[in-house]
Amino acid sequence: MVEPVVPAIRALLTLLLACCLTTASASAADPRPAQAARAGPPAPAPRPEFDWPLAGPPPVLRPFVPPPHAYGPGHRGVDLGGVAGQPVLAAGDGIVLLAGHVVNRNVISIEHPGGLRTTYEPVTPRVEALQRVRRGQVIGVLEAGHAGCAASGEGAACLHWGVRREREYLDPLRLLRPHRVRLLPWKGG
Repeated sequence: MVEPVVPAIRALLTLLLACCLTTASASAADPRPAQAARAGPPAPAPRPEFDWPLAGPPPVLRPFVPPPHAYGPGHRGVDLGGVAGQPVLAAGDGIVLLAGHVVNRNVISIEHPGGLRTTYEPVTPRVEALQRVRRGQVIGVLEAGHAGCAASGEGAACLHWGVRREREYLDPLRLLRPHRVRLLPWKGG
């Protein structure tokens, strides 16, 4: 009774091996990964967790210029072109830390998951400190009068939008791109 089973198992193993070799040679001939070839069109890129703070995308009138050191000159954010009275939106989900007058302008600051903090100025707040906000929610209204604003035309205004992680200022435009995984060469042996 055992003897007829052994040839059947051999035949089954031979068939499985032939299938594996056929699949491997077909995959080698096709430069696309086997899963991608079966899956159809690629999945869309993941949406970033942040979005523009003004409807748009608005024009970037002044780019981010990192300071050479903590107290050095630079432009610690971007100036976005808009119109006085235009709604200002939360760039991402978070908690409002500040919504009010600082020195000579109105400022809104939002703490986001992951340790990022975004700032928006000059903005008449429509939110209060410790309020939770969602990406795209109106948090205030753009005011005219941002120093150095390059916007021109009737009612033109600039929104200064900044972001930092702890004490490091970052380019807020990088928040708008989906995260990409980048593989680095392995230096192990």
